[in-house]
Order: sequence, then structure tokens, then C-alpha cells
Amino acid sequence: MDYALRMSEINKSFSGVPVLTDVAFDVREGEIHALLGENGAGKTTLMNILGGVLPMDSGSIELFGKSVKITSTALAQELGIAFVHQELNVINDLAVYETMFLGHEKRTRLGAIDAKTMIARTREVFERMHVDINPRAMVRDLRASYKQLVEIAKSVLFNAKLIILDEPTTSLTRPEVENVFAVIRALIKEHGATAIFISHKLGEVVDFCDSFTVLRNGALVGTQNIRNERGELARQADIARLMVGRDVLDQEVYRPRAMGEQLLKISNLHVGAAVRDASFTLRAGEILGITGLLGDGKDELLNALFGVLPVTSGAIEMKGKPIRPSHPAKAKKLGLGMLPSNRKENAIIKDLSVRGNMTVVTLDQYTTGPALRRSKETKAALEYKDRLNIRVKNLADLIVSLSGGNQQKVVLAKWLIAKPDVILLSNPTQGVDVGAKSEIYHIIMELAEQGMGIIISSGEAQEVLKICDRVLVMYHGEIRGELNRSQFSEEAVMILSTGGSLEL
Repeated sequence: MDYALRMSEINKSFSGVPVLTDVAFDVREGEIHALLGENGAGKTTLMNILGGVLPMDSGSIELFGKSVKITSTALAQELGIAFVHQELNVINDLAVYETMFLGHEKRTRLGAIDAKTMIARTREVFERMHVDINPRAMVRDLRASYKQLVEIAKSVLFNAKLIILDEPTTSLTRPEVENVFAVIRALIKEHGATAIFISHKLGEVVDFCDSFTVLRNGALVGTQNIRNERGELARQADIARLMVGRDVLDQEVYRPRAMGEQLLKISNLHVGAAVRDASFTLRAGEILGITGLLGDGKDELLNALFGVLPVTSGAIEMKGKPIRPSHPAKAKKLGLGMLPSNRKENAIIKDLSVRGNMTVVTLDQYTTGPALRRSKETKAALEYKDRLNIRVKNLADLIVSLSGGNQQKVVLAKWLIAKPDVILLSNPTQGVDVGAKSEIYHIIMELAEQGMGIIISSGEAQEVLKICDRVLVMYHGEIRGELNRSQFSEEAVMILSTGGSLEL
């Protein structure tokens, strides 16, 4: 079989620090090839070189049998490379069809913008993808999952020959993921395209890909087919071991523990049209999971508890006293903390250092009058850097210099420094690798053992089943059912999250 891509002896350093060392990466024509590794392993850097975002220090690239020098993103596009980045590159102030054709606008014979043609072409692409998005809608009005689908649709629109998908399914539901996979497979079958798939979701890698390459610490570990010569699928635990260098998926995280007093009591809570009649309790030391399909109200429920969204009706009690958080600052004073689902947009401050992001909600602890006591602030940040194993050389480095998993741990540290009684974690391991996931799960379990009440909202059933004591399953804004650990199964979660009942 011919090769769509051959990258040889690729080297890249930043400020003298090697990020890629003599990396070789070969992708056969017509395959879906996974590029795997922990956060910071060099995957995105390697693809940024291929996509013309970054220059390599040395090495060579062959594209469909021809030696190429990719010096810009425009040249990469001309060569048939489409890059669907992990970070959304959509512009909120444009309509969807304008975003789709940005830089490639259609014009009439008189030179005017041909909106009619662009709208029609955009609608055709969405129909091929089985996606219901209005081409005239403003991008800012789309949910994050639909913004990601618009990014993927751009590569479909221009019939790219080599499509790089960098964490494309992070914010998508299972049906949306399956639609995207179906579109990519169709592009490969009908148009001879090839795909490179970067993901931390190893289940998707095994289901979707033909082969995989693993990087670790900027070096090549190896390349394998998803199916061996006997037709057996690669085990996710074995892939994770290659990525991390130790067993992580087979580790048991959950540990039984004694529960303390009731911390939270939610009674008949309504949040607009998103949440209806929600009632549940949370005890000290308990890990309560909330799951369901995208749009079923779990995120709105947590946002209402933290004062981000207004409560329409119902009651919230904290340690037996009625509360009504009307703002996140008030929620914090009441003993609540929250890690939101969209780290990039809602959790980190990109222009601040790692230290600044860790201490931003507790700055009053490090001030004397108007003066900031930097030494005291640094001491607190260092304590939680070590406690959470945050990999950063200098706390003064910008937060965006860290990998996704380390950024997530910084956000978690921010709230742990505040010492809340209850912490709300919305998709706590979204966009982080299997090694960082394991570390975050162990941190959550330790916090519970110390008596903190924890609510985890996640669209991944495996996540809540792995670590929680109880799980609430939502359907169309209502709590459809509750499962204790003896009842845990992905099948039970799926039945409840689609409106079914576990009763015979």
C-alpha cells in the first residue's frame, strides 16, 4: 500500500528544550491512523509542523510520494491538508456559512459576495454529515459541540485529501461522534481521503482507527495495527501502557469510605426549561455522579448550584440552612467550588501565570492592605503544585504553556486552595490523557476521604461508574433514576438516559 504521509527524523525544540526528537511518522493511504500519547508528548507539535503552523528544526516530509516543504497553513491547504484543531477556530461574530467559507468566499460575476451559493453549499455539507445546523445562524449562538462540527465540516466542504483531527469529539454526544466517524469513513471510501486522529478516548481509537502510533516525551514508541494477524483488537489497557509507560486503566480507583453529615439537600429544583423538579442529597465524603446525554440538564443543574444560572424555583440547603447562590462569588463564600466543563473559555485566565491562576480566587489571603505578599502566594501555589503533581518548571510561566491535563489540575488546585465543603466538577477529565485522568481520579478519591462532598457531572458513563458512590441519570431535564454501586452498568445508564425504566 502506498503512503499518504512519511515524516522522517523530525526534530523541534522550544527555547532549547527538545519537544520532538528524531520522530518518524508514516500513514498509509486510505487509512484512519491514530496519533497517541500523553499531554505534552509532542502530538500536536508534530501535527502543527505538518499543518504549516510551526516550522520544524530538521527532518523531511513526503506527501503522497512527493517531497514537500510546508511553510504556511495556506500551503498546507493547497496541498490538500485540513487541520481540525483541538482549540476551536470559529469566529463567534460570523454566521455559520461565513465561517465555512472564510478566506474562500464565493462571489457573483459582478464581484459581490454570493451568500446564496455559500448557504446552499453549507447546507449540503451538513446534510451529508446528518447535522441539523442552520447555515444562517450566528456561531456565537451554537453550543460548543456544534461549533466543533462546523470546524469538521470545513474539511468536508473542501474535500481534503489528508484530514488531521485533533481531539475532535471532546464535546460531542455519542450520536454526533458516530455521525462524524461516518462522514470521515465516507470521505475515505468515496474520495480516497486519509485521516489522522488524535484522541485520548481509547475506545474511539479502537472502534474507529486502522492503526496507531504512540509518542512519549517527544520520541516515537512504536506503530501498530488496531487488529493483529489473528484479527484480535488491541486492548485499551495495552495502548495506555505504551502511552504512559505503566498500567493505568487496570488500576482500581474507587475505595469505600465512611460518609459524614448531609452537606447539601436539593428539593424540587427548577432551572428555566433545562432542569425540572430535581431532588437529591449529598453527604460529606460522598462522590455523587450526574450523567445523561448532551443537553439533558446536568450542566445547567451544576451552574445553578454555583450561582451561574438563576434558580426558577425549589430549595437548596447547605448543612441544614437554606441558601440561594445568586453569583459564583456568593457560592464561594457559602463553601462551594466549581470546575466548569469548558476549561479554555470558563476556567483559566490565559494571560495569567500558573501561580496567578492557582491563587486568583483566594487573593485576599495573600494581601496586606493593597500590597500582594508574593512569597505567601508562591508558598500556597508550590504546596498544591506538589500535591497535585502539576508539571511546570516555573510558576511564573503562562498557564497556556502547560498541557491540557496540567491546566486541568491547576484549575482544580485553585479551588482546593479555597477549601470548599462541596466541589462541583463538570467533565473533570475532558481533554486530558489517560495518565492525567488516573491522577485526577486519585485526587478526587483522596478529597472524598478527607470529607469533602463532591458532585461529578460527566457525559462519559465510564467516568462516573469508575469513581462515584451513587449516580443520578438525567433525561430531558429530569432525574430519571438513581443507581448505587451494586447497580452500576453502562447498560443501565443508557436505558435511563434515553427515557427507559429499569423496572420489569
